[in-house]
Amino acid sequence: MSCCSGTESGPDRFNEVRTTTSSNVANRDQNSRMFKYIVVGDSAVGKSCLLLQFVDKKFEDQHELTIGVEFGSRTITIDNCQVKLQIWDTAGQEKFRSITRSYYRGAAGALLVYDITRRETFEHLSNWIEDCKKYSSQNIVVMLIGNKSDLESSRQVTTAEGQSFAEKHGLYFKETSAKTAENVDEAFIKTAQEIYAFQNKTGTV
Repeated sequence: MSCCSGTESGPDRFNEVRTTTSSNVANRDQNSRMFKYIVVGDSAVGKSCLLLQFVDKKFEDQHELTIGVEFGSRTITIDNCQVKLQIWDTAGQEKFRSITRSYYRGAAGALLVYDITRRETFEHLSNWIEDCKKYSSQNIVVMLIGNKSDLESSRQVTTAEGQSFAEKHGLYFKETSAKTAENVDEAFIKTAQEIYAFQNKTGTV
């Protein structure tokens, strides 16, 4: 499937993003933590491309449709603490929603993605928010992402509309491009920083 189009194709199997990390150990001590992320949103909004860009620093124009979930991880540093992000990218089709819902459990962060060039993906955000509230912890940090900002000439959802939706629902907000990498790191890392700050404040490490 193309991450920049609505074309869907691919075998009926689970896909896996193979990644490299600086550490395979997730010790929850003062110098090492692990945060689980879930990436959700309609099909073909670019969720898998965002994951690939963040983890492997590359973009693939043609990407198979996610069947079930994909997984990637990357370790970042926050205040001299090594934080491993375990990121679960979920399928957007309705027939996989029961699988997607099971991955909210234990997630500290969620990236809710829509495509700025397809208004229907923005209009469906309320359904994804409902699932997030129902199946995740009330303390989950949610980042709203308007993806494909490189396709400005095809935009159907304004930046102001995205910002307004985020403010209404108490979400953080970024517009990104998985193709050019614009704001991709910032979206994932900002989410981690907010989780880290909340854990330190509440003592829930």
